[in-house]
Amino acid sequence: MQEVWFFLQLIVQGLAIGSVYGLVALGFVLIYKASSVINFAQGELLMVGAYVSLALMTKLQFPFWAGFLVTMVISALLALSIERFILRPMIGEPVISIIMVTIGLALVLKAVVAVFFGTQIMVFPEIFPQTPVWIGEIVVSQVYIYTFIASMALFVIFALFFKYSRLGVAMRATANSNQVAQSMGISVKRIFAISWCVAAIVSAIGGILIGNINGVNITLATVGLKVFPVVILGGLDSIPGAVLGGLIIGVLENLSGGYLDHFFGGGVKEVAPFVILVIILMIKPYGLFGTEEIERV
Repeated sequence: MQEVWFFLQLIVQGLAIGSVYGLVALGFVLIYKASSVINFAQGELLMVGAYVSLALMTKLQFPFWAGFLVTMVISALLALSIERFILRPMIGEPVISIIMVTIGLALVLKAVVAVFFGTQIMVFPEIFPQTPVWIGEIVVSQVYIYTFIASMALFVIFALFFKYSRLGVAMRATANSNQVAQSMGISVKRIFAISWCVAAIVSAIGGILIGNINGVNITLATVGLKVFPVVILGGLDSIPGAVLGGLIIGVLENLSGGYLDHFFGGGVKEVAPFVILVIILMIKPYGLFGTEEIERV
């Protein structure tokens, strides 16, 4: 019976972390749907958001809500600058060139953070209580529960935004067809910029949530790499797929760490998402909900 409770505990923790992965993957998918750009700097945007929020709350003594709002504004401004001055001039260039630009951007952001904040782990001010609670025989820190609830609430907010707001409908139209959106009077460049802003904001929120669990250092950027298996599993152009893929990868990652680490001496948890990625690409290259592209020659 103890094994069953241990299994359930791993599932609960995996769902909490997976919900954050899904949140970050949402930004990844939005950028890809709007501009067909694969953003390899998504993890670095998450890291920057976590550090900015941490600095505001610890060094400038902002209360959490004020630090959170200022972090969202700074993240949006950073994303606007990246889109306007780095990526917009690349329109029409080969896809590989744009991918290399995002990789270079990731390295620059990581280097800047290391210069200003160093590489040591920094403890985030307590946002959610860390006190464990008992659910049956499962012991779960409250931070995991609140993280899951916060992520799910944000998913609902974004779903309502995309379905009912004029801007959300414009973003969906642009994602479906740039030419059709332009013919309807939608500014595609404006939508591209907004997509980057939303991606940076959800990444910053993800950074704050994960930072509150594990602390903050430059290794937070690796979450961006873990998100890649998430979007491949769910489908590069699928928003529901990003949510479901995040939950699945989070659970599988936690289970592999819980059951296999002691056989291999640790580290399985870090490798598991990429093993899953290889398997997915072999079986279902377009993911669970991705749009299959058929080329006729």
